[in-house]
Amino acid sequence: MTIDIAAERRFWAPTLETQSRAEWRALQLDLLKRHLAHAEAGSPYYRAAFRAAGVSAESVRSLDDLRRFPFLDKRTLRERQQAVPLLGDIAAVPESEVVYVSASSGSTGVPTLSPFTAQDFDDWMDYEARQFWSSGLRPTDRYCHSLNFSLFVGGPCVLGAQKLGALSIHAGTVPSERLLTILRQFQATAIWTTPSYAWYLGETARKEGIDPARDLAVKRIFVAGEPGGSIPETRARIESLWGASVYDYYGLSDIFGSCAGMCEEKNGLHWAEDHILTEVLDPVTHEPVREGERGELVLTTLKKRARPLIRFRTGDIVSFTTEPCRCGRTSQRLLGVHGRLDDMLIIRGVNLFPSDVEALVRQDEDFTGEYRLVVTRDHHLDSLTVEAERREGCAVPVEDLAARLTRRLKAVTGVGARVEILAAGALPRATHKAKRVEDRRDTVWA
Repeated sequence: MTIDIAAERRFWAPTLETQSRAEWRALQLDLLKRHLAHAEAGSPYYRAAFRAAGVSAESVRSLDDLRRFPFLDKRTLRERQQAVPLLGDIAAVPESEVVYVSASSGSTGVPTLSPFTAQDFDDWMDYEARQFWSSGLRPTDRYCHSLNFSLFVGGPCVLGAQKLGALSIHAGTVPSERLLTILRQFQATAIWTTPSYAWYLGETARKEGIDPARDLAVKRIFVAGEPGGSIPETRARIESLWGASVYDYYGLSDIFGSCAGMCEEKNGLHWAEDHILTEVLDPVTHEPVREGERGELVLTTLKKRARPLIRFRTGDIVSFTTEPCRCGRTSQRLLGVHGRLDDMLIIRGVNLFPSDVEALVRQDEDFTGEYRLVVTRDHHLDSLTVEAERREGCAVPVEDLAARLTRRLKAVTGVGARVEILAAGALPRATHKAKRVEDRRDTVWA
């Protein structure tokens, strides 16, 4: 997509971004019909699932008809990938058409892949450029991308900044001191990281005699991976520390990097409505909640050909509004992620389930299989301690067991944790659901 920067200053795609709500819904219906037909034709899983539910792409006449289609969840994605390696039978194109995959850890220790065709990838980057543009990034900016590039779906988002025309610095997850050197050397005007790390980096700069607001050129900070970016108090503290504007982004590895982001008005996160259809449902009845009320976010892709996701249950409890935004964009806005249906943790931007740890301790015969996760906050950063019981009679030294589990946890989940080895029977037992997480954080920001 080519835009005339001189002629267009507010929008990346003016006609699309400012269309009426009726036009948005008409566009979504057209995209949905074609996407369901593609999924049905190309994916063995969807052909069987649709047939079992008594539905078909041809039966869709309105967006409400989507509610007759079956749900999909993370467990099914993982199971189908393992059943039909490499990409699983939910994929709707042959592997020869796939040009990129991202990956997230799974409870079995097997990364869950998210494949992209060349068109999928181009569509994704165009949306990232549109989102950056709405947050005020321009070709005159120097953008420092400090997210993980190692199979993480947020890594390639830097190409959206390049597509927009910004000078892009592929920093990645380097040590804080090195990142501060990069920010000073390049005089970067924008950066993307997690909220907690943005705070930590600013505090680290001050300890080194650098005033982020005075000595660095950063004026925009994009954050994601944790709830802090949509909490006004948290955002205000980061902005005060850096003398910069903070913009919250939301994404999930199963579709693509960032699916929603704040415009310069910072009143909710504009959603990628031409790429992903949203439902907000009561978690128990699965009935739609009223606009503005909280419910589980269920997503349906509208364009992603490599692996369509039809009614994917995210487990996120969210709320939305379609009220007009002062920026002039008419897309619906995510008002916040208010919680999770499950007990997922987010440790420094990395998603972790207790089951991720369970898979590791229960496949090692030197452990009893009992474990607990203790989350604390130290200097504004969340830290994880994994407590695991050593099997009675185990001859392996405690230090070796701890080092082994630390390595495996880091390799499988990407989370660095402190491991404590306990004696057999040290952890409490439960007759019903075991309490696996002890969260010792008092507030989002201590």
